[in-house]
Amino acid sequence: MKARFKPKYNIKKGDSVVVITGEDKDLSKPRTVKSVLLDKSKVIVEGVNMITRHSKPSAQNTKGGIIKKEAPIHISNVMLWDPAQKSGARVTRERKNGKTVKVFKTVRKSQEGKK
Repeated sequence: MKARFKPKYNIKKGDSVVVITGEDKDLSKPRTVKSVLLDKSKVIVEGVNMITRHSKPSAQNTKGGIIKKEAPIHISNVMLWDPAQKSGARVTRERKNGKTVKVFKTVRKSQEGKK
């Protein structure tokens, strides 16, 4: 991906997110982002999309065995966790005092009935 068209995401390493689609969907349980893969538009989230890897014994790993680890999921399948609303929320970026700050969007009254 060329640097000129590199997308900007509101999700960074260490943020609390909620998985909104897929096998690990849980809208009430916040999880931590381990890393963000910008080139592939994916994130690695703690405890989500677990895969098993079978490793043969080698010089570094003399025992071998089965290793469980997280696989990346698409960034559109997660939403930032808003602690005030205790749910996932949409986010905008605003500049305050020369710094970029994340601001959570609030739910309108007309949208509450649709949930």
